[in-house]
This record gives sequence, C-alpha cells and structure tokens, in this order.
Amino acid sequence: MMSAGKFESHPYIPNSVPSVQEEMLREIGAEGIDDFFKCIPDDIKFKGALEIPEAIPSEAGLKRHVENIASKNKSVDKAISFLGGGCWNHYVPATCDEINGRSEFLTAYAGDPYEDHGRFQALFEYESMMAELLEMDVVNVPTYDGSQAAGTALRMAGRITGRSKALVPELSSPDRMKIIKTYLHPQMDVVTVRADVKTLAADLDDLRAKVGADTAAVFIENPAFLGMIETRGEEISRIAHEAGALLVVWADPSSLGVLTPPSGYGADIACGDIQPLGVRMHFGGGRGGYIASSDDEKFVREYPSRLFGIAPTTHGEWGFGDVAWERTSFAGRENSKEFVGTAAALWGLTAGVYLATMGPRGMADLGGGIMRRAYYLAGELAKIPGVSVAGNGPFFKEFPVKFSGVSVKEVNAALLERGIFGGHDLSPDYPSLPDTALYCVSETMTKSDMDALVSALSDILR
Repeated sequence: MMSAGKFESHPYIPNSVPSVQEEMLREIGAEGIDDFFKCIPDDIKFKGALEIPEAIPSEAGLKRHVENIASKNKSVDKAISFLGGGCWNHYVPATCDEINGRSEFLTAYAGDPYEDHGRFQALFEYESMMAELLEMDVVNVPTYDGSQAAGTALRMAGRITGRSKALVPELSSPDRMKIIKTYLHPQMDVVTVRADVKTLAADLDDLRAKVGADTAAVFIENPAFLGMIETRGEEISRIAHEAGALLVVWADPSSLGVLTPPSGYGADIACGDIQPLGVRMHFGGGRGGYIASSDDEKFVREYPSRLFGIAPTTHGEWGFGDVAWERTSFAGRENSKEFVGTAAALWGLTAGVYLATMGPRGMADLGGGIMRRAYYLAGELAKIPGVSVAGNGPFFKEFPVKFSGVSVKEVNAALLERGIFGGHDLSPDYPSLPDTALYCVSETMTKSDMDALVSALSDILR
C-alpha cells in the first residue's frame, strides 16, 4: 500500500517493493508519491487511514475467503426462478460455451486482420442467421445491449427522417426508457404513449393524437416488457407511415420461431437483445444488442456499428470484412454519427452458434414450448384466491401477476425461504400496478417447478 510517501510491499500489487518504487521515483525525478497529486487541492485529499480488512497474502487463503463470500449468492441454477424483466434464464447448449471459449475468439479484441482467425466469417454467419430469423436483409455486429440498440435505432430514424420526436409506450422497460432518453437527448424528444388500462397495451387513440409532422419514429416492444403480444402491428405501422414516421420494433429473438417478425407488419428497423440466444445470465454482463433493416442505402448509411459482409478477392477466393467502413467512428472520429468502441462481438458469435445449433425447427419448438408453459402457469395462478393475472390479451414468456392485500416484497421473501425466486416487483417503477410482479417462464421450467410455485403461493396467501 502507498500513502504520503510510505511504502508497504504487497504480493498482488506490481512494483510495490519499496526499493523498486524508490528507483522508479529517482528515474522520473519525483521525491515521493504525493508529487503526482499536486494538482488536487489539499483540502479535499483524504488524509486518514482507510478502514479495510487485513491483507490475505496467501493465495490459498485468499481463494477460500472469496469462495466464502461467493457462497452467499443464491444462484438460479440451485433454485426455481421466475425472474425475467430483461435477462432470462434460458438453456445454453454446451456448444455455445465450448466455441466462445476458444482462444481465437475469446481473446480477440476487435477482429481486425492481424488477429482474425475466422472471427469475421463467424460474425458474418451470425448476421446472416439473425437476418433469416428477422426476415430482414442487414444486421449489425452487436452493440453493448438491446437498450443501446433501441436508442441507436431511434437516432437512426431521426437522421433518416430529419425529425426530432420519438413516440414510446409508457409501459416500456424502465431501464430501456432511461437509456433511450439518454441516447436521444438533446437531439430528439421522447414522448410517451398512454397504455390501455385493461390490456396494458398502447392506447392507439392516444398514439394517433400524438403522432405528427415532427415524429421521427413510433417505437413498440413486441412482446412488450410486460409480456403482452402486440397484435395490432399493421395498424400501428400504418399510423406511423401515414405521418411520414418510421416504425421501430424491439423484439425478443426467442419469440420469433412462433411470432411474425417485425418486418412482417411493416417495421422499418428492428432491434433487441441477443441474451436469450445462448448467453448465460451474468452480473451486469452477457448482453448484446442487434439492429436490423432492409438493404436500403439510406438505412445502411445510418448504422454507426460495424457490418461484416462477403466479397470476392483478387485471387478468386471469398473474403469477409467491413461494409462501408467510412460510416463508423473508426473512420469519422469526432465527426461521426455515434461513437462505436468495443462491441459485444463475442456474444454475437455465441448467438450465431446457438442459432446454428437450434435451426429453424428448434426455434419454433423453443417459442412454442415457452408459450405452452407460460399459459399453463398463468392459468394455475389465476385459480389461487387473492391472485389475478393482469392484462387480457395474448402474451409470451412473461405476464404480470397481481396480489391482493399483500406486497410483492413480502411474497418474494416467503418464496425465497422455500427456494423459489418470485417475479420481478413492478410496483416501484409502475405506480399504476401496485402489488404486481412480472413472472417469467422459459423452456427450462418444468411442470413440477410451476406446480411448486402454485403450491407455495397457495400456502403463503392462505
């Protein structure tokens, strides 16, 4: 540790041996560590001793200490989990972990030629399979996550139309809404569209009243954050297009084996998160955003992210590389449309492995299996006194559950004592949905898992 010129060596801190530090200071002409912090006013410098535990110099002791801390976590792998809300417990085929762990993929930074050992081709194949799933022509190398993809897609719509307003459903994902507003400010305004109190879907009368000559895009989630399937896509598309706006649709790729893709009801740009496609749940990671559109130059030129294509070489072979490189911040730098740095390319590769493993039939089976499970659970929960399923339309994977006379926090605490993660509490973000939780059912859920939840809730609410 280092403080006010005092040195203490530490086995895990490079160059912490006092004699080594003194030699380094002499080499650069500094009298002590404090010389490097002269620019910081003295009155705001911390001069006390940090209250930190004693160092554990033994590697074995440190390992034991960290494992003891980690053992306090409650993993979804060791419990029954009905949590969703943007990060879902889908099954990950062994091929995904095996291939994304290969050194040529795991350690590659940006996939440039000096390090490319098939990465360009792998991402091209990912883009191609995503395009087939979405029934669109162009798909990007993944952004950081689906919310960033949504923000970027709406900014693209603003540049394409030359307009400054985006209409977004008020019951959109709260986290996604925050990121969208951050991405659009100050160039574009976000206007929320009121939700129908019965269906929880967007109120189309309110949409018609708010769409206008300054509307760049109408944005919908399908399935919505609360799980509802938007069955009026063509009508919403018509409302947007008649006003000269674009339709941007956020779609869960795990639903596209059973639901019509956004292009089927007039979406100009599709976006979403690829976490359901073979990527495990992580603490803040394991996310990647896709953006898709037609192969129209006015759309393609507005993508800030990398696009990989295939072209013949001068030697009669085929090569994989960047399409329209001049679009990106790598070329435009400070004059570019949007900065693009390290992307979630590894998760794009993983999603490509997942799609290749599943195939069209597998994606259809995935979506169908999820829907059957979700409808079974919703039906069983609705039979419990004091429990009701909110919304009255079709849904996919997730649905809101309202409790009567008890808070979600109390219910979830009681469920956790029984080894069950309850639904995501919607109450803090949606005042109009008090005592309501969002329950998620993936293909990993068995009938006995769902029956265990029903039994536990029946007992807790008795």
